Amino acid sequence: MSPRTAPLRAPARHPLLRTAALAAFLLLALLIPRPAQSAEPVRIMPLGDSITGSPGCWRALLWQDLQAAGHTEVDFVGTQAPQGCGFAYDGEHEGHGGILATNMADRNQLPAWLARTSPDIVLMHLGTNDVWSNRSTDAVLAAYTTLVGQMRAENPHVTVLAAQIIPMAPTSCSACAQRVVDLNAAIPGWAAGLSTERSPVVVVDQWTGFSTATDTGDGVHPNDSGTRKIADRWFPAVAAALS
Repeated sequence: MSPRTAPLRAPARHPLLRTAALAAFLLLALLIPRPAQSAEPVRIMPLGDSITGSPGCWRALLWQDLQAAGHTEVDFVGTQAPQGCGFAYDGEHEGHGGILATNMADRNQLPAWLARTSPDIVLMHLGTNDVWSNRSTDAVLAAYTTLVGQMRAENPHVTVLAAQIIPMAPTSCSACAQRVVDLNAAIPGWAAGLSTERSPVVVVDQWTGFSTATDTGDGVHPNDSGTRKIADRWFPAVAAALS
């Protein structure tokens, strides 16, 4: 009888070789490019009256400045369409000519706009028409409080950038200049009492350095230089909120 031949077997791998192979596989997996996950854009609502909306070209300049600074993850939102400002920009907004903050709150107008846009940041420049209509500072602040509550009902983490509004000196209202001063003086205390870590209310000074003589065409509405100043004042506050 011929002797039995033992079956051939594959040589056993050394444990160090198995470990090295696993490490190489993991390294290769890490190096393989994966599709980038796109983040949701930050939704910014400019909220106000004709200074914000007609045509409100500070919005166009602000959007342009944010893009140039690398803040490309923004989406300006609102139910109002953009107007022409000389270049293409993301111009949706919630600027309603002639509107009063007190009327907006009393008539419950904001919730429907919020439901359609759900902003993360609101740029609120409101009160000019209230001042013109001789609404008291307390009434305007109460309206602000109502509006912020409605913003938080839509988005509990909303950041509100509340402007100390630009000065005004219309020929038909000699008392308006001081009324703006009185309103603006009360805004920081109002904001401090309402701000929370979850939903900050940040005051943005749009009043200082703004001249009704050189930065408006009629004592109320900004001209080109005024539009530039408004955009410049919003920019650092918006950039900080985005960061």
